[in-house]
Amino acid sequence: MTSRQRVVRGRSAAADTLPDMTYLAGSPEDFLAVRHLTLRGTQAEIGHALGVETKERSDWTPPPADPIVAKARRVWFERNWPQYAERVAGFAEAYGLPADAAVSFDNASALPAGSGCSALWTGSTLGRNYDFFTLSWSQLGAVMAGAEPVDDGTVPMASRPYVLTTIPDDGIASTSLSMSTVDGAMEGVNEAGLVVALLMADLEAATPLEHDPGPQAGLSVPQVCRYLLDTCETVDEAKEALMLAKQYAHGAPCHYIVADASGRGFVYERGAHDIEYFVEVADGPLCVTNHPLHRHPDLDALPEDTPETMLTYQRLRTLTKEAEVAEPRDALDAVSVAIEPGAPWRTLWRSVLDPAARTMSTRFYLGDGENGTARHSPELTFGVSR
Repeated sequence: MTSRQRVVRGRSAAADTLPDMTYLAGSPEDFLAVRHLTLRGTQAEIGHALGVETKERSDWTPPPADPIVAKARRVWFERNWPQYAERVAGFAEAYGLPADAAVSFDNASALPAGSGCSALWTGSTLGRNYDFFTLSWSQLGAVMAGAEPVDDGTVPMASRPYVLTTIPDDGIASTSLSMSTVDGAMEGVNEAGLVVALLMADLEAATPLEHDPGPQAGLSVPQVCRYLLDTCETVDEAKEALMLAKQYAHGAPCHYIVADASGRGFVYERGAHDIEYFVEVADGPLCVTNHPLHRHPDLDALPEDTPETMLTYQRLRTLTKEAEVAEPRDALDAVSVAIEPGAPWRTLWRSVLDPAARTMSTRFYLGDGENGTARHSPELTFGVSR
């Protein structure tokens, strides 16, 4: 165990009370306070450790689910994603519940009680900016309802990310980055060299659900990334897995950029009537922001941005141009969210994932500095090793 992360080997190390852990980047006084967990053991032991971590760090409890939906979800995971089914069983045990309890363990959040993005695949590295709101859940709800957000004393919903390195006894090891929950991922790399990241797919069409039915059978938006990291080694395997998977948009629909160590990559999107698209380029960088690429294949014919699009078209033009001549980090910085006082979003982190090296290198936003600049952590590199 180092001063920056805790290594857990199954339940023997995941006691009822966890020792406090030094933050990997930032602190409660900064905007982001990042933790890193390295978990080894069986999938059930890894799930138990995640359950104990969540239970100790927050007042989150698994919400009840319709028994039929809960059974359908359990059966789907057992058939299609057994690694997750086993982790859920361990997670449930940490909460004193049976694996077949009629509850949902999705979105288990370690937030204390109380997005636009840009990405590019160069053929050797996957880079991404994670742009997101700096608001709490209640403040975002007020904004979506057209009201003025009020400081209610709760922490911003994206302010406690986790870097999770999972090394199962039987399965694919990976390192992933999650905004605040432990069941999905925003991006990650596995030991086979597969890399993946999600981005909001259609800012103009993003509207709140009139009725939130809760988790369904299949994969939620952030679970897709984790599913691919757990089950796939190549882009061909990832394509097949995506086409076979039942998916649902529990929140804003997203698209995914996926690549592997062979140099191949694609963007996966779902369009009207659930038609699936795999967008690739023959040469040059593959860039994606926050609009469906399959609707706008011609970079020179992109629409003009509106107040609702958060510069998605401008960012794609700039990112593509910069990626042709600049190093990925510089290209991403060219489309990073500019600091505007009062604006409720920032580029919360910048990651560069290297499939050949099996690494993820991330720089985290810590807060606004002087003269309109942002304060960042040093870039930290995470590997996937047994």
